[in-house]
Amino acid sequence: MKLAPMATALLACSLGATVSAAPAASPFAISIEPIGTYATGIFDKSSAEIVAHDPKTQRLFVVNAESGQIDVLSIVIPQVPTKLFSVDLGAAFDNDLGIVNSVAVHKGLVAAAVEAVPRTDPGRVVFFDAAGEEGLSFLAVVEVGTLPDALTFTPDGKRVLVANEGEPNDDYTIDPEGSVSIIDLPRDIAKLTQDQVRTATFTKFNDAELDPAIRIFGPAAPVAEGAEPTRTVAQNLEPEWITVSSDGRTAWVALQENNAIAMLDIAAGEFTAIHALGFKDHLLPGNELDVSDRPQNPPPKDRPGLINITNWPVLGMYQPDTIANYQYRGRSYIVTANEGDARDWDGYSEVSRFRALSGDVPICADSERFNAFFANNDMGIATLAQLRDNEKMGRLNVTVEDGLRRDADGKPVCYEDIYAFGARSFSIWNDKLELVWDSGSEFERITAEVYPENFNSNHRENSFKTRSDDKGPEPEGVTLAKLWGRDYAFIGLERIGGVMIYDISNPYAPQFVQYFNNRDFGFGPGTPEAGDLGAEGLIVIEASKSPIPGVPLLVVANEVSGTTTVFRIDRDRRSQHRGPRR
Repeated sequence: MKLAPMATALLACSLGATVSAAPAASPFAISIEPIGTYATGIFDKSSAEIVAHDPKTQRLFVVNAESGQIDVLSIVIPQVPTKLFSVDLGAAFDNDLGIVNSVAVHKGLVAAAVEAVPRTDPGRVVFFDAAGEEGLSFLAVVEVGTLPDALTFTPDGKRVLVANEGEPNDDYTIDPEGSVSIIDLPRDIAKLTQDQVRTATFTKFNDAELDPAIRIFGPAAPVAEGAEPTRTVAQNLEPEWITVSSDGRTAWVALQENNAIAMLDIAAGEFTAIHALGFKDHLLPGNELDVSDRPQNPPPKDRPGLINITNWPVLGMYQPDTIANYQYRGRSYIVTANEGDARDWDGYSEVSRFRALSGDVPICADSERFNAFFANNDMGIATLAQLRDNEKMGRLNVTVEDGLRRDADGKPVCYEDIYAFGARSFSIWNDKLELVWDSGSEFERITAEVYPENFNSNHRENSFKTRSDDKGPEPEGVTLAKLWGRDYAFIGLERIGGVMIYDISNPYAPQFVQYFNNRDFGFGPGTPEAGDLGAEGLIVIEASKSPIPGVPLLVVANEVSGTTTVFRIDRDRRSQHRGPRR
């Protein structure tokens, strides 16, 4: 596995800040520039989450979880995205539906995933015409698994796949099974029936011997009133996102909390394998991170040493949210945005500060990772007590579930290793789910260079280091595009904000291209002037489908600011040695 090289060129622009560098493999780079934004005016209510595009009508369909609706925007003039109307799924079905979680479009057909009330009941997928007007009639609705989240059409448009997350209720007394529903679409969508829905479950893995690195954990929950509590593999696995191979035969399904990816045979409607993603060793060169939100004052311009991106004795769980795939030399490669996510419910939480965790159950005296750190770090940390200091690793959020050494009766004895949520990076995996490349510490290093006074800021406030103790910049969304003959990845950072762009034409040697953040730290979050906050869903509109002839576009939905922003993507012919552009 290779780590990313560090890019350094700095670029400032009026609507945000960016770092850019031409990929060494090509004299051509790309750059993005915001050209238009639609704002709901609703702050921190998830009013702009997932976005999909219909090229024929030049409409965007944006999930507005706050209203429970889908906002339909016109980008016929992309500089002025305009709301046409909202699709009210609840009203159409006598308010029998819950929150809309995802939306997808294929050749004029819109599919929306909607959870039930309560969310532990089976959800639904609703279909309607992308060209419909306000008050449009729905074409079809079918029942799927519990808590349908991300959904996607197969490349040929003949099927829709839905990731049914199957999360428990808040008090963890009900824990549905995770699954993926496969909807086989008839030529006339109005003739779609429940008979054309197949649901792939994980029940065959309940008694299978799984890789122990696949996280099967948490309390048992009763499956029915009066039943004995159970904790099956099928209940424990929680599908988050789906990406489908170019031939439409295979789907890769992200199991975020489980730190794994499942492979689905679409025609057979069966899962064929579950692959653990392993762990990222933050003691290795290139895998550094900043682990403490203390101290936060004075600002780093007075004490630059407060940003401490260095090696620590902790393992990161990749735990991807969004995943995508592309082809390189006839093989599929999977790209993951390694956000991280914990089970943190009223009835059960796996989250603990490292300081509290190591106080309850000791670190094993013979832990190789900790002893190596104590012997070799350059911060003078020689004891566990020093490491537990809040300005060191004491406040890092870690899981109580992994790394335990147990006695013969299964009782915890000590922690051999400590595991943190997410990897603060994006990764590329081959079709056997073997890691071939990871961006290492680059996201934190780049954002520290651009925003030293707001490094690892949250998205609800302008702050310094408030996310260092918990997943850092938090890469969440990723979308891929082939532009001018090269493959690019666009990764959205949920917390500090912005989009990282990489040339991934060679999956074994990606090159950083640009970081652009359409956020203005001179204004407080919740004000229009603050810009985009909480990048969630990203799509690229190909040049052939763009409202601007010949110009591809990037669209980003931002859940905290409630904004949907359109960026134009331009080809930028430059020397790889070209300096900063201002």
